[in-house]
Amino acid sequence: MRIATTIFLTDLTLTPVRLARELEERGFHGLYLPEHTHIPVTRDTAAPMGGELPEQYGRTLDPFVALGQAAAVTARIALGTGITLLGQHDPIALAKQIATLDHVSGGRFTLGLGYGWNVEEAADHGVDWATRRDLVEDRAALMRALWAPEPTAYEGPFGSVQASTAYPKPVQAPRLLGDGSPLHGPRTLLGGAAGPKLFAQIARYTDGWMPIGGRGLTESLPVLRTAWERAGRDPKGLQVVPYAIHPSAGKLAHYADLGVEEVVAQLPSGGEAEVLRALDALAEFL
Repeated sequence: MRIATTIFLTDLTLTPVRLARELEERGFHGLYLPEHTHIPVTRDTAAPMGGELPEQYGRTLDPFVALGQAAAVTARIALGTGITLLGQHDPIALAKQIATLDHVSGGRFTLGLGYGWNVEEAADHGVDWATRRDLVEDRAALMRALWAPEPTAYEGPFGSVQASTAYPKPVQAPRLLGDGSPLHGPRTLLGGAAGPKLFAQIARYTDGWMPIGGRGLTESLPVLRTAWERAGRDPKGLQVVPYAIHPSAGKLAHYADLGVEEVVAQLPSGGEAEVLRALDALAEFL
């Protein structure tokens, strides 16, 4: 079982450089970072965990800048987003950022994608909430066109790009989709609540699922595997990475029994001493 970590890095926490070095020295598998560009003060959308939204949501560092720092001071740990709010990005510019990060890190990047939960934040980026799932899939397809080895045009319902020279390319080798076409780009995991729409999208254009909290996998994983195989995907290729969990020996054993090989443990959004104590507490699981 590979134990990675996630944290809301902010202007008040320890630095990406300090954390990345500690993770590598201690033997953790990787570092995943969340994304929020801003949190509108006037907001009708409820916080995903209920109650007041924690301060760190509005203070989080840009994940690509922070992960670039982490890549520069490490050689082994995996780097990822958990999750990138793809609907809130220009996909052409983001494709360049992702390919560059994968290139400079030597192929260590995992792209965690999601639809988001904050309607007001998304609206400021021009996202129509009703079509956000289709928007994310369309922008992912546009980015894959830019990552293809030869200039490839893309025309979709939400955007297009001409056949273009676009380097660097992501380091990671392409995988096969259900129709036999290559899936170009870094390992891609889609977040979201279990359901037929999500599982269909996972099977169409990603490498697997990033379920927050990891609850209910006993019931949902067989459903996902069925959708995956019906889409013509290789059963051995499906990856499921429970995200933002609080590990215990029993929980990790349960995940292993389900075929899960990697989990992402939640760290507190705090100063150096608090985060290092949390890493000490996780050491028994490494």
